[in-house]
Amino acid sequence: MINVILTVLAPLIGGVVYGIERVVKARMQKRVGPPLLQPFYDFFKLMDKRPIMIHSLHALMGIMYFIAEWFALAVLLLGNDLLIAVFFHVIAVLALVIGASSVRSPYSVLGALRELMHMISYEPLMVLMVVALYLVVGSFDIRDVLNYEGYPILEIPLVFFAFLLTIPMMLQKSPFDVAEAHQEIIGGPEIEYSGPFYEALYTGKWIEYIYVFTFVFLFGGSHYWLGILLVVLAFLFINLLDNSSARLDFRTMVKFAWSVLIPMAALNVILLALWQ
Repeated sequence: MINVILTVLAPLIGGVVYGIERVVKARMQKRVGPPLLQPFYDFFKLMDKRPIMIHSLHALMGIMYFIAEWFALAVLLLGNDLLIAVFFHVIAVLALVIGASSVRSPYSVLGALRELMHMISYEPLMVLMVVALYLVVGSFDIRDVLNYEGYPILEIPLVFFAFLLTIPMMLQKSPFDVAEAHQEIIGGPEIEYSGPFYEALYTGKWIEYIYVFTFVFLFGGSHYWLGILLVVLAFLFINLLDNSSARLDFRTMVKFAWSVLIPMAALNVILLALWQ
């Protein structure tokens, strides 16, 4: 029952997390910053704007992004297969890419191409992480992971560290905010969305926060206190990294993912398989 409630309230919880992040970032930058509920004020402001639709496919893909993100999170929170959650997340990203590529705006198309660079950088690592959890627990079912009496983070530490450095790619944080790149392509794949259609993307981003940090929580196994501690530390680390690093180009991001992060995770998976 609790899982169903969390799934239904995921957008609201994600909005609160996003609000907390904005407050934390403001404190790190020594400024007052917005109020905690600012994301919800933005939400209602976007809903009140006149909807401007470029064409039906563009709008549909924006809504599809939100729905697929929610489905990916629902698969996690309702205790289903981890691989299915990853595949739903791929569908969400592809919906955003298709929508952004369907318009003539060069900024939107360039943002879509860079969003694909993000996807090929972190999705293989997500699959490796799920495989690593399977080798530790013996199941792809999230319920089995949460009932595991050991400490997954101690058995697959390299996978956790690689995933930690992958989170900025997934949440569009420095040094890997390549697709949005506000100083360069003005918002990337989201630029041509407005009003309620942009609100769908905006809320989908909130859900992605919960999606990402749910995977962080899984590294604590049945020790929920450890999972919560990992989530808090990961949240602070990502924001510290975001506020202290400059954006890198997409070539560096892909190279770093495929030459450092993915081999690191693969090495941990291979050693774990050999040990067993």
